[in-house]
Amino acid sequence: MAEEPQLDVLMARQPIYTKSQDVVAFELLFRDSEGRFVEGLKDEEATLGVLLGTYSSIFKKGAIRSVPCFLKVTDSFLLNNDVPELPRESFVLELLGHSDITPELISRVKGLARQGYRLALADYDPRDPKFEPLLNIVHVLKLDIQLLGLDNIPALLQRLRPYQLELLADKVETQDEFRRCLEMGFALYMGYFLNKPEPVKGKKITGNKVVLLQLLAELQRPAATAQSIEQVALHDPALTYRILRVVNSAAFNLQREISSLSHAISLLGVDQIKRWVMLFLTSSDSTKPDELTRNMLIRGRFCELLAEMMGRDEPINHFIVGLLSQLDVLLDMSMDDLMDQVPLQQEMKDALLSRAHSYGELLKQIEFYERGQFDQLNTGLDRPFYEVAYRHSLNWAQQILQAMQDG
Repeated sequence: MAEEPQLDVLMARQPIYTKSQDVVAFELLFRDSEGRFVEGLKDEEATLGVLLGTYSSIFKKGAIRSVPCFLKVTDSFLLNNDVPELPRESFVLELLGHSDITPELISRVKGLARQGYRLALADYDPRDPKFEPLLNIVHVLKLDIQLLGLDNIPALLQRLRPYQLELLADKVETQDEFRRCLEMGFALYMGYFLNKPEPVKGKKITGNKVVLLQLLAELQRPAATAQSIEQVALHDPALTYRILRVVNSAAFNLQREISSLSHAISLLGVDQIKRWVMLFLTSSDSTKPDELTRNMLIRGRFCELLAEMMGRDEPINHFIVGLLSQLDVLLDMSMDDLMDQVPLQQEMKDALLSRAHSYGELLKQIEFYERGQFDQLNTGLDRPFYEVAYRHSLNWAQQILQAMQDG
């Protein structure tokens, strides 16, 4: 892993989607190393550089692009004039519902709006009149659909219509909830609805994924050779071609071109080829949003890096567990059905099915981190290592998506 600057904060990012499930922004989950909300951006220059260079960056439509980040700010953060000179196109300032909405705060928020900042309001409670003055100032209103109740929202949206706000449905946990919010006309969506599979009963893995599974089985066979692995891959010449395209891409930076899979294995080793087989296994068809594949890649690499930092054996196995942890969502199959068809060690299967064993325990830590539940982290690693590994994983996933598209 390349040397990364170490920050004294923990950060994760959560996607904000459009109706078509494209990512248009990220919400920053932001805590200091003790797990507290960060009042000011300490060491502003380094932190902002990381935010703009990595956390707002996304590989989209064949290119690296930047999307805005929603940054939660408290009233004391705003009133103490601690807001650093943030690029207006890169950040949306998100006011919290428990703010003390005084005339002073309203004046400050109006000033920020006049300066060109986009503003969002979270934790909105329609029964509390204190929010009324802010509705004329903010641009985005975040509605917690679990707290408000889906059945109560249509009437609320009628009341909010005169304010011409961009409405964000928050805590959307299932595909059904997403569909209902879509019908109500929300512009933006947040939540873990993409992480939930909608299994099709009796579905089998088909097409080139079958060859990938045969290849995975051969890669794990102790007596396997470069030639025997190549023989399996040749059942799908297009797959062999894609793997060679990727191996010869900038991601590997090799001095001379590799022309056969057996050559690639002898040069790069079985683990590298196993990695690419897994990556192609998780590459999505066009019906799934890119963010799902991106998150699978981030999880895989994050698991692997933490395993390396902790001195665990076979980090590649941790990579596979992290990567496959959302394969059920990608393929619309239950994890039980998948594990009947995917050739993996039993410990890895148990980790995917019930977060058992050390593989599953580490995967749980990754899931806590993704959700910003930093107080749940307990692997014994120093906190800053998590953020460095997570940030590296974001960058790595971006490079891989690029290489897979080129391939």
